[in-house]
Amino acid sequence: MKDAMKPSGDATEQQIAICGQNVPLLPGERVMVRLETDLDERLHFARGELVLTSERLLSASASGPASAALPAVQTWPLSPSLSLSHTDHAGVGTLMIVDGSVVQAGFRFTLGQNLQAIKLHKAFEALQSNENVVADEPDEEDDGELGEHEVAVSHGSPTASLFRLWRFARPYRGQLFLGFFLTIAATAASMVPPYLTMPLMDEVLIPYQNGTPIDFAEAAYYLSGLLGAALLAWGLGWTKTYILALVSERIGADLRTSTYEHLLKLSLQYFGGKRTGDLMARIGNETDRICVFLSLHLLDFATDVLMISMTAAILISINPTLAMVTLVPLPFIAWLIHSVRDRLRHGFEKIDRIWSEVTNVLADTIPGIRVVKAFGQEKREVARFRNTNRNNLQVNDKVNRIWSLFSPTVTLMTEIGLLVVWACGIWLISRNEITVGVLTAFLAYIGRFYTRLDSMSRIVSVTQKAAAGAKRIFEILDHVSSVPDPVNPEPMPTVTGAIQIRNAGFRYGSRSVIRDLNLDIRPGEMIGLVGHSGSGKSTLVNLICRFYDVSEGSIMLDGRDIRSIGLTDFRRHFGLVLQEPFLFFGTIAENIAYGKPDATRDEIVAAARAAHAHEFILRLPLGYDSLVGERGQSLSGGERQRISIARALLIDPRILVLDEATSSVDTTTEKEIQKALDNLTKGRTTIAIAHRLSTLRKADRLVVLDRGQIVEQGDHDTLMAAQGAYHTLYTAQQRRAEELGEWVGGEGGQ
Repeated sequence: MKDAMKPSGDATEQQIAICGQNVPLLPGERVMVRLETDLDERLHFARGELVLTSERLLSASASGPASAALPAVQTWPLSPSLSLSHTDHAGVGTLMIVDGSVVQAGFRFTLGQNLQAIKLHKAFEALQSNENVVADEPDEEDDGELGEHEVAVSHGSPTASLFRLWRFARPYRGQLFLGFFLTIAATAASMVPPYLTMPLMDEVLIPYQNGTPIDFAEAAYYLSGLLGAALLAWGLGWTKTYILALVSERIGADLRTSTYEHLLKLSLQYFGGKRTGDLMARIGNETDRICVFLSLHLLDFATDVLMISMTAAILISINPTLAMVTLVPLPFIAWLIHSVRDRLRHGFEKIDRIWSEVTNVLADTIPGIRVVKAFGQEKREVARFRNTNRNNLQVNDKVNRIWSLFSPTVTLMTEIGLLVVWACGIWLISRNEITVGVLTAFLAYIGRFYTRLDSMSRIVSVTQKAAAGAKRIFEILDHVSSVPDPVNPEPMPTVTGAIQIRNAGFRYGSRSVIRDLNLDIRPGEMIGLVGHSGSGKSTLVNLICRFYDVSEGSIMLDGRDIRSIGLTDFRRHFGLVLQEPFLFFGTIAENIAYGKPDATRDEIVAAARAAHAHEFILRLPLGYDSLVGERGQSLSGGERQRISIARALLIDPRILVLDEATSSVDTTTEKEIQKALDNLTKGRTTIAIAHRLSTLRKADRLVVLDRGQIVEQGDHDTLMAAQGAYHTLYTAQQRRAEELGEWVGGEGGQ
């Protein structure tokens, strides 16, 4: 299904194969999404296909015979009355095609196909909304392969992404409309002073030069009007700026929160191809840039448009001839803006990617500063940062070359326009067609007109920057997780811990990692997974925890397909202890209570005692309130591991996963950790991966994996007696341990 979202871009393609049957394509028709339906109406396994194109829906069944009543391939042209509903229940997904209120067809499938069904449903809705649907192919900034299930819906050009921000602005539409009204009022108030200069010049000042005494009452009247207009414009401008600034900050905050929330819903497969610095830059820098655009530049742009429109109307009402001369530079400036817009947008997109690389270097180096210093690689990291920063400088220089020519050119055009107005105005005064006051008002308006025109030309830069940022934000928001929550999750308040794996298969891209694997784990049983590196142990654990979904087959928990259970409800029954325990910056008590934030201090202490961590915690200056530092770097590896065990103990999980929990500590520390693990595994279904095979001798059953398949099962003695794959692994490890002066079968490994 890797090409399921890939449009048929080949103009010579005239047909599509559906379940072995060729269907002619309409002119310009493109294939958007293909879904394999693997169940029939009786819920028996049967192969079928549902295909969404740019023009219609098509379906066929490989086992369904062709007949006059039921054609081999059914088609439904896309129309406003056509709808598609998607549900899933009890491990079975359903898509229903409805025309008006009449159900046209229904398709059923196992939850292994559910993600593809979600993609098809989203693509169908996008097509019905006249949005563009494209394959989510790797962008230039992507560092790795996209997961085969990670797709996105594209909504047109990058600038169109700015219009999609309305989704976040809609809750504040009342304040936005008020701000827009105040903008109109403030702009109108600012247009009054130049208009009052005409009578002030023609009726007060020029008559005085001709010998008529100044009418101070009339002068005071006009001056009062100028002051009143200025104060009104100031008050309205302050109010609308404050209101719109508050709204833009809230839109930015909602955008950051929604992006972060959606990011955490994406699967591990998505994060495997992304850099931490890039994601941080998107959520931080890009949302800040959008917020500034909304609060300042968009407001300025709206004011500029209103000012230019009102000024043009006033100029035409005063003198149409002079007004037409004033508007001469407009077509040239519009052409210039259009010619550089795309070049600026592409340049700013490159700047964003290069800046993400700068952030990536920081995100790599600062958390890994201990390794950098341990290997004396400070100069190397400085050189890496310098090279990335130099690339950033070069890309910015290219954009600045374009912008540095564009902005002065617009200014030159406006200055030339001003000179033309002066010349034309003097000529009209010489012909007694206008007065000096009219020319003075014109020049005042033109000064504002050209200032706003120049400001509007500059908005091109910030708009393209904001558009590039919005595009990168929506690239995250448009991604569909490869491990989706079911539409109608089944509640699972309690579990016994029975796990059944049936014909499971999994692929990383095109590489098969797990193949046709079957395994039953009884409630309370401890299973040890062993095998060479790359044999599929960690992948199997990730599938059981549903960090990934199986490509084939199914995994059941207490008889229920785990894909039919809500992710939060499902994972609260699991406790994980990893090879490299991750501690958050904060106190020890906060880290232990991470999975149960409302835990009491007594519960935290009890969990720490069971994890054999209480004694070393009390030796710290502030005990349980001691800060552990970022990633727990102030603690030893064994201490961090025991805190992670306490964290797992506190949530009291029914299923425990131990992934190389003691491989990175010395033998003495391993004894302490093993005592804690003995407390942790009591009465729980336990799945353990261990680097030292001797640590698994207490397991009820050992499962030996090789190239993604189970090759042996049994307890330690049985597998040693069989002298198969496990015997080879164990004896080889024992031999290496003896060469190093260790004894893997001794007490230290029990």
